[in-house]
Amino acid sequence: MQGRLLGSEQVTVTAGADGWIIRGTGRLAAPVDLSTTRFEMRYDREWRPLSLEVEGTLRGRPLIMRTAFAGGSATTDITQAGQQTRKVDAVSADPVVLPNMFFCAYEALALRLRGIAVPGELKAYIAAQLEIPIRVTASGSERIQTAGRAVSATRYELTLENPGSPVQAEVWTDSDGRLLRFRVPAQGLEVAREDVAAVSSRVETLGRANDEQVRVPAAGFTLAATISKPASAPKPPAPGKAPADKLPAVILIAGSGPVDRDETVAGIPVFAQLANSLADAGFLVVRYDKRGVGQSGGRDESATIQDYADDVRAVVEFLRKRNDVDRHRVAVAGHSEGGLVALQAAANAGTKRVAAVALLATPGTTGGELVLEQQRYVLDKLKLPDEEKASRIDLQQRIQAAVVGGTGWEGIPEVYRKQADTLWFRSLLTFDPRKVMNKVEQPVVIVQAGRDRQVPSPRHGQLLLDAAMGRKKQPDASLVTIDGVNHLFVPAESGDVDEYALLQDKRVSPKVMDALVPWLRSKLHVGAAGAGR
Repeated sequence: MQGRLLGSEQVTVTAGADGWIIRGTGRLAAPVDLSTTRFEMRYDREWRPLSLEVEGTLRGRPLIMRTAFAGGSATTDITQAGQQTRKVDAVSADPVVLPNMFFCAYEALALRLRGIAVPGELKAYIAAQLEIPIRVTASGSERIQTAGRAVSATRYELTLENPGSPVQAEVWTDSDGRLLRFRVPAQGLEVAREDVAAVSSRVETLGRANDEQVRVPAAGFTLAATISKPASAPKPPAPGKAPADKLPAVILIAGSGPVDRDETVAGIPVFAQLANSLADAGFLVVRYDKRGVGQSGGRDESATIQDYADDVRAVVEFLRKRNDVDRHRVAVAGHSEGGLVALQAAANAGTKRVAAVALLATPGTTGGELVLEQQRYVLDKLKLPDEEKASRIDLQQRIQAAVVGGTGWEGIPEVYRKQADTLWFRSLLTFDPRKVMNKVEQPVVIVQAGRDRQVPSPRHGQLLLDAAMGRKKQPDASLVTIDGVNHLFVPAESGDVDEYALLQDKRVSPKVMDALVPWLRSKLHVGAAGAGR
């Protein structure tokens, strides 16, 4: 919940001649603070509920709940903290019984979704409160690659019609109808089966028939990556044999945080979509799990922007050794903080290894300036008193000064120091893209999002453009602003971060490709006689 691990449940599902039995035990930490010693839900063969029995402790107090279903009614006896109550609710014939925070019950929802017509509807009884409709609005097939095997999954998009406040949710099931994952994005709630919750698992999105899964040697570990190619691209030739055409290549570099190769944010696989479109346009595209994330090795807790730039250089060297890639036509494209990494990597590698740089929604100020800008925006939205805003900004400035200088932590709560005093944050605060731009000799394109609230346009784009045009060796730069899209380049109303999970349209705007593809073809010299035509 909200990115914090709360606990786990152990669940069994049994199907017999008399119907279905779901049993579970578990422990969820605060703020839920629920320990379940016995959960048993019984349905008949037609999924009509028969009984529910729960025993455990809630916030340190004993809890016993028993519900019997008969004649269109659910009769519940609850014993909590020594107090006994009875509640009777009207229910339909076959609702899914979903008592709050007992997630083993959602196994029944997963099984009921199998084979449902979409769009469709189920009834759910939130024991012991009320019955609500659950609308199934969409479904799709996905593959989840775990450490041991590939799991075929079906993802359902649901609307839980709570009175006055509908809730959007997502459910993944495996081929047997068992629950893989349950998400309520607006609440920051995610429940996942143990195998798909592991850091080594990943959802394969927008896969292409000729995708390659590769391992890139880095500094003592390997980066797990996917290479996407044009549908017409021939198979890599045998060692020692030259291909008919060598492809221009693009390396996608993800933004901040533990981001996988698809750069999935709030259910939106930004890089999976970009890779698919760039491959369709004739480029070989590499995207990779960041170090310490997904199937990549390494550790991320001590990594700096320079370390992430070293990872990019490892990918560049990997591509230069492939005999289906033109080593002189390799571009890097970074999104958000990934743009800073792209700049550093291009400055380190030089024009012989990196031919062009694309910056997508990339900051044009130091990280310290950007963090304060973002905090001021959030505080303005909260409509706090001016004194409170000033106090919080002052605290943030003192934290940043202490991170950079190594001293001045007196009076700052220890919890903030634990969060902020890291090598990565120090490197972000002090990184100035305008200074690094002076060392970048490659052509640069800057693509900004008109409704970006994380790296606000047009200010940051203009700062990057001014720095790029001010270079002595290579003043070759252009700026494109795409109106109506947020930081993820997805159509949005406000562009705020808390809107991401609520967006129905999760498609990256095609205008991003309209900006990138002609520019990449020009700078990588993809013409009538070259690859990628």
